[in-house]
Amino acid sequence: MMTTIEKFEGKLDKEIASFFKTNKIKVRSKQVTYEKFLEDKMLIIVAIRTGIPYSLFDLIQNYTPFTENDWANFLDISTKSLQRYRTSPEHHFKPIHSEKIIEIAEVTKVGLDVFGNIEKLKLWLNTPSYALGKLKPIELLKDSYGKEMVISELNRINHGILV
Repeated sequence: MMTTIEKFEGKLDKEIASFFKTNKIKVRSKQVTYEKFLEDKMLIIVAIRTGIPYSLFDLIQNYTPFTENDWANFLDISTKSLQRYRTSPEHHFKPIHSEKIIEIAEVTKVGLDVFGNIEKLKLWLNTPSYALGKLKPIELLKDSYGKEMVISELNRINHGILV
């Protein structure tokens, strides 16, 4: 039986493939999956420069443990703007927002690999961490340096290196 995560990843796979096909972006492999996309820095750069479409963002947003308010904070835009974009599914995010969307997607993917489910990841993200200066990991996700710190800490947890 498919888990909720697997169902979302299937939808994300289809949306990623559609994104690259619609924008006539050449890719090395025949089938680009969500996971392959997050591992291929060149594909990420192309996606950032092209702009993430709202349809892909919507799936990523639903895949992550973050609220609409969290997303508005990460993207430094209002929740009103996010709601307005929802009514215009053809909307493509600017490169600066597209980059942040992909960064948060990366954190979610690594976090799910470490914790195995969204609820445990959400709990960890909202619990102050001694290793992260007693801040909640979610508080560090607004900028790329903080995101790198969060991913590094997730990798340490995954390898049993606890500070």
